[in-house]
Amino acid sequence: MTNKKNGFFTFIFSLLPGAGEMYLGFMKRGVSTMAVFFLIIAFSVWSGISPFMFVLPIVWFYSFFTVHNLRSLPDDEFFAVEDNFIFNFDGDKDKALSLARKYKNVIAIFLIVVGVSTLWNNLNHMFMYLLPDIFREFINSLSYYGPQTLISFAIIALGVYLIRGKKKELDLLEDKGGNHNENS
Repeated sequence: MTNKKNGFFTFIFSLLPGAGEMYLGFMKRGVSTMAVFFLIIAFSVWSGISPFMFVLPIVWFYSFFTVHNLRSLPDDEFFAVEDNFIFNFDGDKDKALSLARKYKNVIAIFLIVVGVSTLWNNLNHMFMYLLPDIFREFINSLSYYGPQTLISFAIIALGVYLIRGKKKELDLLEDKGGNHNENS
């Protein structure tokens, strides 16, 4: 990088995730951001799971503000910024493996949900015409409201889990505090 770029063109390129980073000279960061953005779109369209696209605004805002934060850096800090991929483990395979092990269950659940959802959508489209009207309406209703209902139950269960965990933590602290005061 020899110099900072024009503010107008930086703004224009920042509207497409990854393009602004590339315009500023951060090719690895730009290409990886753009790849994530378009892979999310491709995956959502291919799998038929359009709600997955809720991640797109997050990637877009991340890219937009990263570009403008980079451009607003003083020259010495700007030139000191390293160009890395957004998912960079610096060649540390152990770090990547430990991260994968840590989130193994989350990744597994995500893959199962994506697989079941994709299979359901495909089978639904392939065999729907074979069913009588009443079953077709029921399955359409189940397809529409089923995932929303499951997500609602999951959110409620997570809330209950978090409240119980906080209550147990407070009870534990209270017990330790009470025991500590009795021993004094």
